Order: sequence, then C-alpha cells, then structure tokens
Amino acid sequence: MSRDFRYGLLAAICVSALAGTSVTASAWAGVPIAGCGARHWVSTWSASPTDAVEATGSAIPGGGQTYRVVVTPHRGGDSARIRLSNRFGSEPVTFTRVTVGRQTQGAAIAPDSVHPVTFDGGNASTTAAPGSDILTDPVPITVEGFEPLTISIHIDGRVGRVTGHASGNATSYYTPSGVGDHTSDTAGGAFSHTITRVPFVSQVDMLAPAGVATVVAFGDSATDGHVGADFLGNPRVDGVVDQNVRYPDFLQRRLDEAGGEVVVTNAGIGGNRLLSDGMVPALGRAGESRIEADVLAQSGVTDVIVWIGMNDLGMPIGASYEQLVAGYTRVVDRLHDAGLRAHLGTMMPASNSLVAGLASFPPADPVRIRVNTWIRTQRLSDSVIDFDAAVRDPNNPSIIDPEYASADNLHPTPEGYRLIADTVDIAEFVGNECTAGNGSGR
Repeated sequence: MSRDFRYGLLAAICVSALAGTSVTASAWAGVPIAGCGARHWVSTWSASPTDAVEATGSAIPGGGQTYRVVVTPHRGGDSARIRLSNRFGSEPVTFTRVTVGRQTQGAAIAPDSVHPVTFDGGNASTTAAPGSDILTDPVPITVEGFEPLTISIHIDGRVGRVTGHASGNATSYYTPSGVGDHTSDTAGGAFSHTITRVPFVSQVDMLAPAGVATVVAFGDSATDGHVGADFLGNPRVDGVVDQNVRYPDFLQRRLDEAGGEVVVTNAGIGGNRLLSDGMVPALGRAGESRIEADVLAQSGVTDVIVWIGMNDLGMPIGASYEQLVAGYTRVVDRLHDAGLRAHLGTMMPASNSLVAGLASFPPADPVRIRVNTWIRTQRLSDSVIDFDAAVRDPNNPSIIDPEYASADNLHPTPEGYRLIADTVDIAEFVGNECTAGNGSGR
C-alpha cells in the first residue's frame, strides 16, 4: 500500500465524532472531519484492559461504592471524553454517577474543577453490558498536559467482576462498600483504600486542533512501564509509581520539547504476547487479537510503535522465527489496511534475567537475534526502531547494559526507559492528513 493511499484513508478514520455514544470496542470508529480547520478528538491517555477481577467489595444496593481513578493525560485541552470498559465483565455494570476533576494531592481534587459526566446526550447514568465499552459525552474541563486528572465513578448495586488494567504504575483510590456516592467529594477523605490497578477507565480523549495526531505505543511490559522485580514479582526500583517514567512518557516529553503536535498513548500490557493469550488473564489477550480494541479504537491515531515478542520467546519457549515473522507481518498489514503507519521495534536482550531468563531466554536468544535481523532488514514497516542496539551491553550483546538494567535484568530502569525513548526517530511521525502534505507534523 502506498503512503499516499494510506494518507487518503486517514481522512476517514483518524478522528472520532464530537458527540459521545455507547459503543462496543469493535464498533468504535472515527468519522471524517469537515476540512483541516476543525478541532477533533485525539487520545491523550490509555490503559489497555487485561481482565476482570472481583470487586474490591460487594457494593450494597442503596449505598454502593465509589472509585477515584487518577490518570495523567499527555496533552491538555478544554474538553474531554472518557471510555469506560466492561470488556471482561461477567454481568452488566451500571455507572450511576461519574465526575472528573483535577487532582491536587492524593484523593483530593480542586473544588472548582469538578464536572459531572453524562452519557448518550445528557443522561447521568448508563449501563455497560458485558463485553462492551462506553464513551461519555464531551466534558468541559480544562487540564494541562501531564496534569493528573481524576475520574470518580459511583456504582450503586453489585459490581461483580471489574474490568481493568492490571498494572497502572499510578495510585488510584476507592471507598469501602456501602458508604454512598462520593464522586463530588473534593477532600478525598472517604477514599480510604488505594490501588495501582486501573479499574474501568481505559481511555481519555481531548479536543485538539486539526494538526494534532496520536501515536500508539503498542507492546508488553517494557511499554507498560514495568521495572525490575524480585522472584516474587515485587518491584525493586523505588520512586516509580506516580512518576510517569514509562518510555512513552519520556517520548512525549521529547515531542513536547521539539514543539511537535503529536500525542503518545500507552497500549502496553505486562506479560503480553504477540501470538497467543497470556498464561493468566492479567497478561492480556494475544497482541494480534487486541489491535482493533486497543489501537484502532483510539482517537486521532496515525502511527503505531509495535514492540512485542519477547514473551512469545520466553513465557514459555515456543514461538519460532517463522511464527514471529508471520505475526509481525499480519500486524503491520492490518495497520496499513487501516491507513496507519507502523514502526517496528527490535527485541531487547534478556539472557541473564532472573525468572524466565535462566530457563528460557538463553536457549531462545538465537531466535531473538534472527528475528531482530529480519526486523532491521524488512521493508514492510514504515520504520525500524532499534531498541536492542540502544540498551544492550557492548561487551555482551545478549544482556542489557548493567547501567540500564533493573533488578530482574529483564526490564530497564527509568533511565533505561529514557534511553529507549531517545532512540525513537520522532521525524517519522508525520501527523495526520492535515499535516502530511507540508511536513509540519515533523
């Protein structure tokens, strides 16, 4: 598919309608904008749902439970809309009241920033069927890029199983069951419990000028922002939670410093595999199968960084060179068919990693090296990002440079993630159809 043809397709898919609506993940598609002078929706934050877990408490009819989810949009604006997910829920979930506000500290929010959220053109509540996502109406709230935003969700009745993102690397809050609706509370005292899982909220969009476009970082734990862990999986790097030190965060800061009109969102899932579902639900559905919901459903998307495959090699051993190449080819073709640009990343070394490494990555390393050679030389993707070359030990290319390796030798430190973000050629992000012809997206 030619670049000109792909840009033609972008006019029909890269932006979404201004009015909110209730949709399923597979049906959420953009509509054309009336010329390049119009504002449009772009995704500014995302967390791919991975599974559903039992609610933190069984909500009591008439009392209920309130969640206060804290997200950090990569771009600000004056109008937002939110995607709530019941994708993996076992029963319908009724969101009886939802508000947004700007976080001040902990669960507290700025009193003048609380705004009610409505659905389907003004309804205060809505019900999400199992397997569905809900898109809110636009909300008039002003927020800056990297300014934490709270989304408070009250559910009156039994919650059942809560769809969410397993590892948010950010603190959110919730009340005990049966204490009523606290979505408008500004002090935050009722939110006595904390969680780093991301319940219900999967995406935040902001209205943006015509030239702004979204890049989706699609991958596994290295994209999700996981850091070193011990054998029990406990993080060993202090100060990571709430610090926004994932590689997409660093990449966004680079783009902002360069004055670009590009927003980076995160579609990484820890433990995710390209070719098959995770060994447990929290590791997500196979990368190939979630492209529609986690990439194509994002608003204003024009480019996708595809960096996944390590877990196909090491959790457990199984994927061959031929299988991975075929999987990458299918993903790139799917993105191109949707009119998007695909940027394929090489796999980092991990032969000395603590848990999976000693048992599986050393034998699989020849496959990794061979696949990386194919990635570097193939011409299917629009560009190649050599993450492997950026972080490997110059004296032992089968391991991460100790300067950038975290405790498990599988994931980088925050400084390693910064280096990874610096490896991306931001000139490859040419923007949407409003910028493609004049190079201003660069």
